[in-house]
Amino acid sequence: MKKIALLLTITVLLFSCKKKDKKETVVGDEKLNVVTTTTMITDLLHNIGGDKIELNGLMGTGVDPHLFKASEGDVNKLFNADVVFYNGLHLEGKLVEVFEKMKHQNKKTFAVADAVSKADLIPSELFDSNYDPHIWFSIQDWKKVTQYVSETLQKVDAKNKDFYAKNGEEYLKKIDVLAKEIETKINELPVDKRILVTAHDAFNYFGKAYDFEVVGLQGLSTATEAGVQDVQKLSNLIIEKKIKAIFVESSVPKRTIEALQAAVKSKGHDVAIGGELFSDALGSKGTEEGTYIGMYIYNTNTIVNALK
Repeated sequence: MKKIALLLTITVLLFSCKKKDKKETVVGDEKLNVVTTTTMITDLLHNIGGDKIELNGLMGTGVDPHLFKASEGDVNKLFNADVVFYNGLHLEGKLVEVFEKMKHQNKKTFAVADAVSKADLIPSELFDSNYDPHIWFSIQDWKKVTQYVSETLQKVDAKNKDFYAKNGEEYLKKIDVLAKEIETKINELPVDKRILVTAHDAFNYFGKAYDFEVVGLQGLSTATEAGVQDVQKLSNLIIEKKIKAIFVESSVPKRTIEALQAAVKSKGHDVAIGGELFSDALGSKGTEEGTYIGMYIYNTNTIVNALK
């Protein structure tokens, strides 16, 4: 019934938004109406679009994009936007049908993952897109996304082209500074201690970039629950490799990692919960973790300090 209701909502919006399809670019002093999905993309559009856009992010702090269901109000925002940016690669799994309907109506929807070549994506037979969608944990890939978003805004809102180009260049410089800071911090941790155990497999791009073995209790998507066998198998690995700490995630319930910690203790060993990592969503506004750059620094410090 919920699916039928959503489809009816989409159908109504297709007709109500028909006139808006003819508008190719924003004219006059009207701001570009931009809708984004995840908090990482919202933060990126905030940095590039600035006060030239009216920015609406669908997902807030602690929201899991794998499980996010659009309300009628969310669907309305999407269909009335001048441009929509989403991650793609089935990260927003429950919105795929909505995006397909929008594309058929020639709505300006852009999957930021399109900026990354398939050769740089991490393959996965366990995910619907056959690729790991957590691309923001590759700083180099996020630079490509930044360039893609900047160029897209320049095309859609040509009167502010120079503004978006300048902001894009300035933000890329900030990401370069971030990359150097992260590399310096990671080098504090010996390679043999670079084993990252988290609630789900969101950190594979981070692991690939910095030579970490990454093990997620729930796999790539939080829609898949961890079973007793998963917990027991991972607890044995923690004991075998003498891993000092495991990590909870802000957008995933803590109970699975707490169960893992209990399983390790039941076998006569101790493992600490090294802290909370921000994986599929940024932290609260006004905090260090509330921005992409701040989140990356916070996560890296938390990981390195707990494991070294």
